[in-house]
Amino acid sequence: MNPAFRFSVLRRALALLPLVWLLTAFAPPKLKKVDVAKNLTVGVPADFQPLPDDAIATKYPAARKPLAVFSNPAGRIDYSIAARPTTFTNQDYALLLKIYESKLKSTYTKVDILTHDIKTINKRDFIVLEFVSTLGDTRRGREMMAPLRRYELMQYAIEGGQQYVFHFISPVEEQAQYQPVAQAIMQSVELK
Repeated sequence: MNPAFRFSVLRRALALLPLVWLLTAFAPPKLKKVDVAKNLTVGVPADFQPLPDDAIATKYPAARKPLAVFSNPAGRIDYSIAARPTTFTNQDYALLLKIYESKLKSTYTKVDILTHDIKTINKRDFIVLEFVSTLGDTRRGREMMAPLRRYELMQYAIEGGQQYVFHFISPVEEQAQYQPVAQAIMQSVELK
């Protein structure tokens, strides 16, 4: 084969390589389907593992434990699903969106809202809040800790007198890597 021709083919192949990388970088992550309850199925990344009850109790201390919590192998990224009784209905989503957004702003030192909307996913409406939260140390003195910054995606739905809360959390340093994963996870929720 002619060396000039071989060089030309190699040059074209190398020119296409960034395009291939770009296309695969935006490919949706592979999710495995998990039945969380009889009426609820979610998609979870294959390397995420369910936390056992004792780990959930330690990481999420509350009177009502989440239905499930999945964590990446390093334990830095969590996806939790919780349910609790409510008197609201899906007709109250516009009001609830305002309430939840206000609650976020009072819970954290700073909240940068990326998305706040009511979206239809798998033929069901969900309240969606995507944001970067900052929780600063408000103590006085020399031992103040650096602010804790996290990327969070929350999704809410009401079904049969229950409010379902889907919550994805990662350190803000990993937002670029995990934001598409979080969005794919939330798109996979099937609530019947």
